[in-house]
Amino acid sequence: MSDKRLTFKKRLHIIKHHYRGKKMAPAFNALHTFLFTPDETTHSGSHVRAADDLKRTMNTVIMALIPVLLFSMFNAGYQYYAAIDAANGTVRELSVLGNFLTWDNFWIGIIKVLPLVIVSYGVGLLVEFIFAVIKGHEVEEGYLVTGMLVPLIVPIDTPLWMLAVAVIFGVIIGKEVFGGTGMNILNPALTIRAFLFFAYPTWMSGDKVWVHNAVDLAGTPDAISGETILGSLAQGDVYSYSISDMFFGFIPGSVGETSTFLILLGGLFLIFSKIASWRIMLSAVIGSLVMGLIFNGVVDQGWIGDTSKFYGLMSFPFWEHLIVGGLAFGIVYMATDPVTGAQTNRGKWFYGFFIGFMSVMIRVFNPAYPEGVFLAILLMNVFAPTIDHYVIRGNIKRRLKRLKNATILPKDSEGEEKELQVETA
Repeated sequence: MSDKRLTFKKRLHIIKHHYRGKKMAPAFNALHTFLFTPDETTHSGSHVRAADDLKRTMNTVIMALIPVLLFSMFNAGYQYYAAIDAANGTVRELSVLGNFLTWDNFWIGIIKVLPLVIVSYGVGLLVEFIFAVIKGHEVEEGYLVTGMLVPLIVPIDTPLWMLAVAVIFGVIIGKEVFGGTGMNILNPALTIRAFLFFAYPTWMSGDKVWVHNAVDLAGTPDAISGETILGSLAQGDVYSYSISDMFFGFIPGSVGETSTFLILLGGLFLIFSKIASWRIMLSAVIGSLVMGLIFNGVVDQGWIGDTSKFYGLMSFPFWEHLIVGGLAFGIVYMATDPVTGAQTNRGKWFYGFFIGFMSVMIRVFNPAYPEGVFLAILLMNVFAPTIDHYVIRGNIKRRLKRLKNATILPKDSEGEEKELQVETA
């Protein structure tokens, strides 16, 4: 087996040398580096040598997303069969080993979630290859994470052609027009999600898009609509999910946003591997809790009379905002994007805080679409350079002030600084 692999690798090397300098070289080099570790080494000049390159960084984030993806495939089937049971007048009791981790549930996930992943990667990488060939640069690994994020932040029944159109838009407008990976100012995955929301709003919001085949079941007596908790509260309705259901993810929602537990584990893994910023995550959590507390205080003080409609989410317990909707997913996997987020340590605190703060604010004041994390992150992507600018200016001013107040030591005839003689009383 090893001899065959070696022969295959040698053949690829021969083809690689044949394509060197030609127009299709970037496309072939991308395939070669995907299969094997690049064997090129530096021969001159000083270089920083480290084990963490862009490909390893992207792969680490993907590893943190795999448990969320697998859970979402089981949950897609579970929510589908729960809707069918409700249509038949029965309630499906949750049993993780009994009726959640089953082949029937997983099969629904395979036929619905896996095509979203394939289309996302296929179309996105095709656009990347085309731009690499046209512009004559190497194919960048930045889309490896974006391609996994996109299927996890859309409803389960999103049409594949619609997703393909959005991916093309997001990769071109959200990244390539700025110069490619590392130079984009907006998160590409959220740019794709924003395009879908504004171009096809009926497919991205409402009460019939979060559970597979919910539209067909809508006319059945006693059928559940598949509305999310946030959607129910925004319309003044009640929900029947327990705290554990919300935390572990046995609820309707976008494909990969439901399980706060697995998202939390993924966030800890990214912090431990030093891929994501803990400052952004922690400050975003603080910001969302602060905004939630403010709204709860407004309700408790009775400053707003009827909160049953439009302001229904005001009375939602402030800490429960973190375990429903896409807030946790956005904080861990989107807000921590090192390209579009704040770069300074102090700036990360402000950046994350306002993401959490505005996410809850948009939730409460946007009954048509009671979810605000992707809009908040995109807005803060735009302001991240401004935050860093003022943080750096503040640092410069403080250093100049210290320099102005510093004591300059006198110099002797040889140019050496003299020691100050301190007189004692």
